[in-house]
Amino acid sequence: MEDHSLLNDVRAKAEAWTQAPHDDETRTTVRCWLDTCEQDEEAREALIDAFYTDLSFGTGGLRGKMGPGTNRINATTIANATQGLANHLKKVHGEAPADTPWRVAVACDSRHRSQEFAQITAEVLSANGFEAWIYPELRPTPQLSWTVRELGAVGGVVVTASHNPSIYNGYKVYASDGGQVVAPEDAQLVAEVRALDATTVVPRSQDRIRVLDASWDERFRSMLAGFRLSPHLVAHGSDLPVVYTGLHGTGAIAVPPALKEFGFRNVHEVASQAIPDGDFPTVASPNPEEGPALAEAVALAKEVGASLVMGTDPDSDRVGLAVPDGKGDFVLLNGNETAALLTDHVLSKWQESGKLDRPSFVAKTVVTTNLLVDLAEHYGVEVKETLTGFKFIAEAIRKAEGTLQYVVGGEESYGYLVGDQVRDKDAVQSCCLLAELAHELAQKGERMLDRLAALHRRHGAYKEGLVSLVKEGREGKAQIDAMMVSFRTSPPAELAGERVVEILDFQSREARSPEGDVLRFLSQASSNVMQFVTEAGSRITVRPSGTEPKIKCYASVREDWDGEGPHDAVIARLQTRVEAHFRALGVQGH
Repeated sequence: MEDHSLLNDVRAKAEAWTQAPHDDETRTTVRCWLDTCEQDEEAREALIDAFYTDLSFGTGGLRGKMGPGTNRINATTIANATQGLANHLKKVHGEAPADTPWRVAVACDSRHRSQEFAQITAEVLSANGFEAWIYPELRPTPQLSWTVRELGAVGGVVVTASHNPSIYNGYKVYASDGGQVVAPEDAQLVAEVRALDATTVVPRSQDRIRVLDASWDERFRSMLAGFRLSPHLVAHGSDLPVVYTGLHGTGAIAVPPALKEFGFRNVHEVASQAIPDGDFPTVASPNPEEGPALAEAVALAKEVGASLVMGTDPDSDRVGLAVPDGKGDFVLLNGNETAALLTDHVLSKWQESGKLDRPSFVAKTVVTTNLLVDLAEHYGVEVKETLTGFKFIAEAIRKAEGTLQYVVGGEESYGYLVGDQVRDKDAVQSCCLLAELAHELAQKGERMLDRLAALHRRHGAYKEGLVSLVKEGREGKAQIDAMMVSFRTSPPAELAGERVVEILDFQSREARSPEGDVLRFLSQASSNVMQFVTEAGSRITVRPSGTEPKIKCYASVREDWDGEGPHDAVIARLQTRVEAHFRALGVQGH
């Protein structure tokens, strides 16, 4: 009965998509689903999945599969999102004078239909009286964030699905500070979008569209070059052999010129992946978090004797690293290890130059390694811990303006940012600074792994792991919801033989004892996240992804290490503990 009722609701909702203003392909597809859904199970599931809900803003904005429907990315959902954004911006900022309209910056990545969707965004903004400043070709997400600030814009939009597979696209909205929209503004924006329906005729115009020319690219690279921390690199440049791949995305046009501006003369690109292509034909997934995405880059690195391999995702806000292991091969660093290396490099250099003489802070998320906390304490700076999603780090930067200097922040999902000129994770900048670290280490005859081992000797050895369970569609969402309810109502008493001593429920914003006593209240906003802390200091966290049909499970373990015995052996020991925690959680092997 419930499914029949749902189908009736969906059919009524979908009927409007068989009429104008939807395009012929959309109308034909939806009509076919409606006509055959009673007899054809595949058509019925396609119809329900496309219309049973509306796309909502998660940790990375609006993101979903492309296709017809309210639960899909298409010309209608993009236009409606932009009309809702325009209505929202008018309420927040008021009506701009006719002779000085409010500005909004627009960019896109290399995905299918991204440029079309960016143009629709610009046209809807223009029709609503805004000046839409648009990049004529694909540009990195961090450049869009920077552009919002440089333009003095009231907002920005980048059309991207970040590292998702090729069937996805998305729509990230930025506020006037250059950070992604956060609560309560995100809910207000969603309300404006949902006030529209499929029959709404969204106006479009080209009258106020302005093109961002090549001078903006030059200014962005010049800004990045200002972050150089190595006097030797500034004075002499670098011939360090470095391999880079853009994985068919925006990094291919942004990172090599930025590295050159930084002083690197010996950069080798993976030619087959330097061509922007929404099919991402050389990889199963354009996600630098996954080892296979860097396979071609590692192969090239072995040929040229590179000291560093870097790969960025399609919108260049995440970077993955592979580094020499000293035995003729390369090892992949996880996002926590890279965050620690970058954070230590930046803090040490800022301390040397006196830039830490004023009150400062670093930022991390609740699932990012606590090694960043140790590093902050070592250098005498504060730590702000946020919910997962870099928009919350940007929010922390905004709230601290005038009182605390933001230095560096990172999250386990391979996103990092130094300084506050950009307000989102920036893989273009990160590539430059990580290459600079590799250059400095090479001057001393050291490798990245040597520096990581040194950090572990000083602060304790850390190891983290992540298991993501994919749960597609309506049934998958129900399964994820049920798993979170179970973790919340029946939390584990122990994990991998370690007694759980603290349960953090970020939804109720409480830290509780195993007996249910409230120990303290959490400072972060309410979010559907559960974290379990054990007597050994391990942290195990579960949360639904805000951008993908997944539930994510994290484990972080630590042990003291005085440098005795091989570093590899310590890491292997810690990895065994990580895997044991996942088995105890019931997710190992998925």
